[in-house]
Amino acid sequence: MKLKFSKMHGLGNDFVVLDGIRQPLALTPEQLRTLADRHFGVGCDQILLVEMAEQPGVDFRYRIFNADGGEVEQCGNGARCFVRFVHDAGLTAKREIRVETQSGIITPRLEEDGNVTVNMGIPRFLPAEIPFLGDGEAVIHALAVADETLEISVVSMGNPHAVQVVGDVDHAPVGVQGPLIENHARFPQRVNAGFMQVVGRQAIRLRVYERGSGETLACGTGACAAAVAGIRRGLLDSPVRVTTRGGDLTIAWAGLGQPVMMTGPAVTVFTGEIEL
Repeated sequence: MKLKFSKMHGLGNDFVVLDGIRQPLALTPEQLRTLADRHFGVGCDQILLVEMAEQPGVDFRYRIFNADGGEVEQCGNGARCFVRFVHDAGLTAKREIRVETQSGIITPRLEEDGNVTVNMGIPRFLPAEIPFLGDGEAVIHALAVADETLEISVVSMGNPHAVQVVGDVDHAPVGVQGPLIENHARFPQRVNAGFMQVVGRQAIRLRVYERGSGETLACGTGACAAAVAGIRRGLLDSPVRVTTRGGDLTIAWAGLGQPVMMTGPAVTVFTGEIEL
């Protein structure tokens, strides 16, 4: 089977984007893992699938698969690449679209300066909504990891996040603690582990160990979760500049009950065809 694709990235968080409208697609987890493999496939953190919408008043359906072949609910950097892809591919002439995901409707918009702004929806904090095995809507939870007790904030941005504050993100134990937090028994569906260094009232540095992909150069939902967690903890004020290893995102959040707005770039690297 020959498969047409686009390779894209949002701040180095890279994707293989597939048009499921113009070509029939029913890929197995093994085929997804092959696409994501950086030695035997195209190579990416996630695979994004564009499909026809199933709901009225919505433009497209957006599906996300991690490098391990598992489907997940949401991806912020991917959402920016999604609107860039459907616009550049001629699937729509709209600069703002409504897109259905597993976790709800999002509205990415192409800005005049080339950046993309995405309404990422309202963050959720109840443990059952993460999901997280904990009591109440606490801002900070204690989490036992190996021989340490970490202070984390749990946030759902349509997918689960556990954010901790660190003194120096460059020396944070991302590779050691990341997989332990991701697979912790208190997160029944696993979790994305964020390591946040507060630089100022409106600036943080961030690394994220992503569920099913490992550490990536940037994580859009992770940036949203970290900014929201920092604001709730009284450490930050909106808007927040989030500096990742791949570049900067701007996250704005007005407070409880309000949606999170994320702005950043989306870049097409190349297009091609692969034999699966």
